[in-house]
Amino acid sequence: MPYIVYMGELPEPGSSTMVMTTAGHDNLLKTAIGDADLARVSKIYTYGRSFNGFVARLLPHEAKKLSDDDRVVSVFPNTKLKLHTTRSWDFLGLPGKYEETKLANREQDRSGCDRYSMNDSGFGPPPRKWKGKCMKGGNFTGCNNKVIGAKYFMVDDMPGPGYEDNASSVDTDGHGTHTASIVGGVPVRGASLYGIANGTARGGVPSSRIATYKACWTGG
Repeated sequence: MPYIVYMGELPEPGSSTMVMTTAGHDNLLKTAIGDADLARVSKIYTYGRSFNGFVARLLPHEAKKLSDDDRVVSVFPNTKLKLHTTRSWDFLGLPGKYEETKLANREQDRSGCDRYSMNDSGFGPPPRKWKGKCMKGGNFTGCNNKVIGAKYFMVDDMPGPGYEDNASSVDTDGHGTHTASIVGGVPVRGASLYGIANGTARGGVPSSRIATYKACWTGG
């Protein structure tokens, strides 16, 4: 089965430890497996950007041999994790309530106030220091105390051929609302994906305010 062999942080460029590259991983595998050809085909992937390590198909005794090597920090089986959907933020340890209200800026394409996740129930007026604008028009009727800013940017005065959007900060497919709700959507009970993972969906910081800026259009 696949095992992840973690060897710590990436070495500094130009340091003597830089020898532990792809070739160094191959040599380490060769030592554990005992055959150069088998070691080469057993390796699945080499990590070289975020940390030093690799993934390889190993037998339990080979994994144990690698874990005993002083150059290796840890060896653990590669496992599949289930999607948490409505429970992701709880899994990450982020609580549903924060004392301080944050402002989440989303340079996306939609954040409709009519969505359940953008409901402003319980929110007071926007902070006095907020200087943003709320551009009405098209399919966007205005902001609320949750979505306190909305603006769109485009070179032309109005959408032309190839554009299916309205001249507003709201698009037609809901992608921006999706991404904004992931960041700061309020709790919505009974959410599910076609009946799967039913629960209360919420954003990472439900108490945050949203300012949405539309720069993406269907025509480009």
